[in-house]
Amino acid sequence: MKIFVTGASGFVGAAVVKDLVDAGHRVIGLARSAAAAGTLSALGAEAHAGSLEDRDSLRSGIASADAVVHTAFNHDFSRFRENCEADRDLIAFYGEELNGSDRPIIVTSAIGILPNGETVTEATMPATGEAAHLRAATEAAARQIADEGVNVMVVRLSPSVHGAEDHAFVPTLIRTARQTGVSAYIGEGGNTWPAVHRLDAARLYRLALENGQPGAVYHAVGEEGIPFRDIATAIGEGCGLPVVSKTPNEASDHFGWFTHFAGMNLRASSARTGEALGWSPDRPGLITDMALESYFGSMNIQDR
Repeated sequence: MKIFVTGASGFVGAAVVKDLVDAGHRVIGLARSAAAAGTLSALGAEAHAGSLEDRDSLRSGIASADAVVHTAFNHDFSRFRENCEADRDLIAFYGEELNGSDRPIIVTSAIGILPNGETVTEATMPATGEAAHLRAATEAAARQIADEGVNVMVVRLSPSVHGAEDHAFVPTLIRTARQTGVSAYIGEGGNTWPAVHRLDAARLYRLALENGQPGAVYHAVGEEGIPFRDIATAIGEGCGLPVVSKTPNEASDHFGWFTHFAGMNLRASSARTGEALGWSPDRPGLITDMALESYFGSMNIQDR
């Protein structure tokens, strides 16, 4: 299969590209820079010059492919609402380009948009109306193009997608611990985060392309729920810093913009995904991964 991938040189996207190439697929990755093109070439993929904002480049990339994988998302949280709406518009655009064919597209969503405080499954729907998470715009757009006849599937990523070169949530917490001198959790730290290794997640995208069903939602979840206190403890050990509890009132001063994520309380199942696709995550868990030097070495965190 010839597959067009957005976000192809990113942390998740590059792993998806490598898995697809290793499985014998031909991959074309969207590249907005020479550096991105070089990354794709090293992975055995072709670079397609363009950007998410350049609809002509997207149109030609989509037209050349048998399938599309959309992993790109702007994670500038100072413009989060704008970025979520931009993703909604992009998915609508993909729908226009793919309508009338059976070519599949996989859209990337997040477990974190689902209701907190319960075990969520692939069948759990994001809240709507005023309670809706901003990132739920992605899934709303995917459902819309599915209703229009597009062969779209959704992969929901865990809050922590971990592994070498991780530069997302856990490195953010490590940076905060180093800046404040303590590794913290909120209250008793019993709130939980689902997690998945990036290579397990990458394999899930491929299996969905090869064997997935139109309209399906899949969960990239390797561990259903890791207590946040355990994550904070691993960070404290890795940084050589004390591990402390913060009250909810103190949390915003300590975590800043990340307070919402630090307090996230989710357990997520991937049982239906495993049964449907034969996907069984087998890479190291988050706490094991955090013992690697890639998380706490001198070249990590500081310059990201």
